Amino acid sequence: MRISKRCQGVSPSMTLAITSKAKALIKEGKDVVNFGVGEPDFNTPIHIREAAKAAIDGGATRYTPAAGTPELKAAICKSFKERGLNYEAAQVVVSNGAKHSLFNAMQAILDEGDEVILPAPYWVTYPELIKLSGAVPVIVPTDENLMLDMDAMKASITEKTKAIVINNPSNPTGAVYSTELMKQVAELAIAHDLAVISDEIYDQLIYDGDAPVSIATLPGMQERTIVINGVSKTYAMTGWRIGWLAAPLPVAKAITALQSQCTSNPNAIAQVAAIEALTASQESVISMREAFKERRDYAVNRIKNMDGVSCPTPGGAFYIMLDVSDVYGKAYEGKKIESSMDFASTLLDEKLVATVPGIAFGADAFVRLSYAASMEDIQKGLDRIEKFVKAMQ
Repeated sequence: MRISKRCQGVSPSMTLAITSKAKALIKEGKDVVNFGVGEPDFNTPIHIREAAKAAIDGGATRYTPAAGTPELKAAICKSFKERGLNYEAAQVVVSNGAKHSLFNAMQAILDEGDEVILPAPYWVTYPELIKLSGAVPVIVPTDENLMLDMDAMKASITEKTKAIVINNPSNPTGAVYSTELMKQVAELAIAHDLAVISDEIYDQLIYDGDAPVSIATLPGMQERTIVINGVSKTYAMTGWRIGWLAAPLPVAKAITALQSQCTSNPNAIAQVAAIEALTASQESVISMREAFKERRDYAVNRIKNMDGVSCPTPGGAFYIMLDVSDVYGKAYEGKKIESSMDFASTLLDEKLVATVPGIAFGADAFVRLSYAASMEDIQKGLDRIEKFVKAMQ
């Protein structure tokens, strides 16, 4: 049976591949430290789990409207309003995770041959979703601090450019883009009549200062922006698969029609749990955020005192981009390290530490570490990385 060109062109997620290999080693009884996984290590807060159990007992097990229940949409609109965004329920589409929302957004606004500006390092799924829509990802490098390079973005625009993808805070860099930087992106989008897909899934995981401004709050931007969010990262609900987007009404209607034919509604029970997450006390979010900050501060301080590696300090999310390029050309016990893939593979094989090679994000000088792990594992993993790098010749 012939595989379609569309599917042949899609690369599997390297983050999931690394995690899978790490889990296989753990099953073998190996003491693996997993810095590869992009999800909180906390369990979903108990009040959210209890709400889901009550939903099952209450019979919330049937189809809902394709774009989500009115109750969940109301809670989402309220959360947007608290951030300065005013959306009607009809402009919100609830989907099977933020990744599904991104897929829907790109299918709705991109055509064959359109170009999409994508800053690198980028989340591994963005270029694949762009390609699945028939469009072309135009990779634009960030600056030395992993912040948006506006000159490079301006230079990448052609008559085929249709959209810009922004992830703020960023996976994989943890960078938090300032209001001034978002204003410059907005000016660029307006000047060239571009859409913006703004992935804000990490917007509650900020460690220095206030939450970043949503680009959709800036003048002239709500009508050209699709905002993506969800419960996965903020509420440790990755497996519940509830994400959403907010968009101009014609776009939201088109996406609702698309989703109704592809998946029908998102999980009914998980929607009830998401309402509880958004409307109940946010104390659990604060506690998780404080724990992530403590881990970040420890990890960054450790890395800054290591020879051979370095990192910028991430302002949000739960990732560190570890610059390992200084060890390229060296070898560990005869194994030559020439790339991020070499570094990550050898580190996992020899020291049982799982990271994600930066080549997956368009940044081969780095490997990504997730500090969504226990402090004990972070300490142990960094000890192993330090010994690994010291032993190179």
